[in-house]
Amino acid sequence: MSAAVAEALLDELRRVSRGEVIAGLPLAPRTSVRVGGPARFFVKPRDAEALVAVLRICAQEEVPWHPLGGGANTVVGDKGVEGVVLRLGPDFASERVEELGDQVMVTLGAGAPGARFLALAKEQRCVGVASWGGGIPGTVGGWTAMNAGTPLGSMSDHLEAGEIATPSGLSWLSAGELHLGYRQCELPRGAILTRARCRIRRGTDAERGQEERAVKADLEKRRMTQPLTQPNSGSVFVNPPNNFAGRLIEEAGLKGTRRGGAQISARHANFIVNAGDATAHDVVELIALARRAVENATGIVLQPEVRLVGTFSPPLPPELEEHHQLPVLLPAPQVPEVAP
Repeated sequence: MSAAVAEALLDELRRVSRGEVIAGLPLAPRTSVRVGGPARFFVKPRDAEALVAVLRICAQEEVPWHPLGGGANTVVGDKGVEGVVLRLGPDFASERVEELGDQVMVTLGAGAPGARFLALAKEQRCVGVASWGGGIPGTVGGWTAMNAGTPLGSMSDHLEAGEIATPSGLSWLSAGELHLGYRQCELPRGAILTRARCRIRRGTDAERGQEERAVKADLEKRRMTQPLTQPNSGSVFVNPPNNFAGRLIEEAGLKGTRRGGAQISARHANFIVNAGDATAHDVVELIALARRAVENATGIVLQPEVRLVGTFSPPLPPELEEHHQLPVLLPAPQVPEVAP
């Protein structure tokens, strides 16, 4: 892309997004592990209609794009991300609260922090969300796209529907149509989540008190067992059935292992921390090392929970390439021929 073409694209993105548009914005500060290169174009659309317009421009100009939520569980390659990186702000969409007897339906924008969902549930005297979401970082959109959760519950316990944006416009999909599974959600190709509609249940005073005590105990346990004071990857691998990824990595003797500025946490082996000057390559080396060591020791192939995004240099190891999330590139819209 020539400088003139890039500048024209920037001008058009600024016009239709009605929000923040920056060329070459560093992404490392916008991820929890603090590694990675810049976004070619960073775009923060003002609202859902502006997002649709941005997606339409990307399709028309054949520019790839990638969504970036709160940056938790995301490793951006050292060469950054080509095309457009989309970030939905906390004020991207308005909230809505609907009374349904002893239940409440809340609708939140995908860019809202997950903590806002927790706060709404508390305001409405509801139970069930804090029990699993209390210590999970990220946005409502990220929680939905990853079906975030713990053994005590997950986003799929509450999600009724998700609104998506495509170059064609906005539409709602039911939770069933999103095929939520363990740490996954199947969005249609070329779609980005804009809002989530969730059902939560009001609890008794006793239930709310019990949940509050359980959440405090869980957060204290996380502070004691997870590297929350350091930039970290979040959970690197999905827990395999009837086992724990952290336990398997620790049993393989890798707890505390370093590569460059990255380290498999000495506190919890399913976390990789940035000790101060880590690169994405350092983090990827440890991910590949842990995966190989556990497979060699047990035959279990750990599946990454972290999102590997952008251009990695050197390239990702072959065994991780299938988990590389490439930017979305939709074909240019077909323009019908005009009869002479």
